[in-house]
Amino acid sequence: MAGTNLPLAYRIFFLLIEPIATAVGAFYAHFRPDKYLHLTHAASAPSPTVPLGTEIALSQLGNLYLAFALSEALVLRCTADLRVWRAFLFVLLIADFGHLYTVRALGPSIYYDVSAWNAIDWGNIPYVYFAAAVRIAFLSGVGMRSKVQTTKKRA
Repeated sequence: MAGTNLPLAYRIFFLLIEPIATAVGAFYAHFRPDKYLHLTHAASAPSPTVPLGTEIALSQLGNLYLAFALSEALVLRCTADLRVWRAFLFVLLIADFGHLYTVRALGPSIYYDVSAWNAIDWGNIPYVYFAAAVRIAFLSGVGMRSKVQTTKKRA
């Protein structure tokens, strides 16, 4: 498998856990837009049906989530080139910050009030914090120096 010289924790997170988590978001945005909207902000969620334009926009969002999930799972499996991994994960890090920014309208407490979080909040806030931290660690070379040096010596 490409990237086998990378630490196992990074491979498990970037090639398995994160693509699955993102695919779950794609499923809810596309197949359960009512639930997705209710979990995002129950007070403004339409009821009983989701307006057609909103349903289309959520389906498009689900499609983008699926594209992210498949891109991460497949592109990173196709290469051991650290430049590709770094570029790809840097783009996702920028997306992490953008994702966190999108929930700002819910108020500052959305970022820290654990007791008020529902299922989608757990995916939108602490999961994204964690994913961003893992990406920052990867981009900073945490846990990779000895493996990268070993690989360079063999080349």
